[in-house]
Amino acid sequence: MTQLTKGTWVLIADGEKALFLRNDLDEMNPDLNVVRMEHQENPPNHEQADNRRGRVHESVGAGRSAYEDTDWHELAKERFADELAEILYDLAHRNVFERIVLVAPPRVLGELREKMHKEVSDRVVAELHKTLTNHPLDKVETMLRDELAGR
Repeated sequence: MTQLTKGTWVLIADGEKALFLRNDLDEMNPDLNVVRMEHQENPPNHEQADNRRGRVHESVGAGRSAYEDTDWHELAKERFADELAEILYDLAHRNVFERIVLVAPPRVLGELREKMHKEVSDRVVAELHKTLTNHPLDKVETMLRDELAGR
């Protein structure tokens, strides 16, 4: 079965941006139109963390060691995946889409997959491990058509 039929939705996401698109033509000539956009302000970790790494005194001896501080930037990316999973569930539950293609970097896809409700995962027809959030839509249409045609 072809993945990018008329009416198929495409989610293009990274850790900070997401485009929800709908194909209004067919798999040979996709016409992706933006249905919804999500964006999260997520500055680099050094701009979010206001303290130095913590230090731990060893319980035996005079040793001290540093421990890793929270990576707020990565934590925000994970929370964004949670938000996207909730949005997808809401849309699927209301039958807004029947089929969806997920396009995101591997880490984001993994987070989404982990958080996704079965009602959404049952509608996923393809996944692509790519970062396309900053590509123009006409290029995205061509890339998706070519990538999905080979499957």
